[in-house]
Amino acid sequence: MANVTLVTEFILVGFPQLRKLTMVFYSAVLLMYLLSLLGHSLIITVVLMEPMLHTPMYFFLLNFSIAEICSTTAEVPQMLTNIILGKTTICFACCMAQFFTVFAATAVELIMLTIMSFDRYVAICKPLLYKTVMTNQFSLHLASVAWTGGFLIVFSQAVVIWTFPYCGDNFIDHFFCDVGPLLKLACADTSVIELIGLIYGATIMWGSLGLSLISYVYIIVAIIQISSATGRSKAFFTCASHLSVVTMYYTAIMFMYLRPSTHGDTQLNKIVSLVRTSLIPVLNPFIYTIRNSEFKTALAKAMRWKLVL
Repeated sequence: MANVTLVTEFILVGFPQLRKLTMVFYSAVLLMYLLSLLGHSLIITVVLMEPMLHTPMYFFLLNFSIAEICSTTAEVPQMLTNIILGKTTICFACCMAQFFTVFAATAVELIMLTIMSFDRYVAICKPLLYKTVMTNQFSLHLASVAWTGGFLIVFSQAVVIWTFPYCGDNFIDHFFCDVGPLLKLACADTSVIELIGLIYGATIMWGSLGLSLISYVYIIVAIIQISSATGRSKAFFTCASHLSVVTMYYTAIMFMYLRPSTHGDTQLNKIVSLVRTSLIPVLNPFIYTIRNSEFKTALAKAMRWKLVL
């Protein structure tokens, strides 16, 4: 390696096949990013402002929205800047920071979705114990576990990937510094870190999804046993939004990352990753709020207060 020139920046290939539709693509991605930012910021603002939403469910939703903003903001603005300026390079340190932020925030989101499933389980299956179990202190501890665990899980892998030598080809066949295309450029044996990443990924993805599914099995059983049709409907709509987000989120994440990082169809991965980065974050705020009368009431109250000021 003594006579090898190490890479100091990478070139993000992005979507070269869309060059004739650059402005259309740019406008669509920008619009989705702004809508996502607006939706999640609205959730954060209303939850913080309205005392009626100071409950564990909305506290976890607030944390999920913050993680979602971190994840999308680490990817989309860089992509949009590259498109509008015609610049496709990203510095080595910037690439590594982007990789770490995206995957750490994603890990936080996965853990937070599991915590939200547990919260719904206690609320529906153990309603008399809900206030005793889901105290403010316990909710804060759960959120701390999500953030600390998500960042620590990714940090150990990020350090190893950072220390790999990168030489020769510096083209990353993606619109952000994804782990698979990045490892393909390493001038070293990456099989061990890929195996570790696959184990970590499978553990956190299948573990969090499994715990969420177990919670929902108990929730469905409890809903079926409710004698009142109105009660069943209310309980179902309480969980339907979260279950929809869980389904979309895990489907996209598992499709991309539950196999060795350097394997798979790169073009298809880019499309699925774009959907996860741009479309799903737009849908999430609407899914969580459009059928939620409590949130809509709080939003109307917050808007009236703002108009008075």
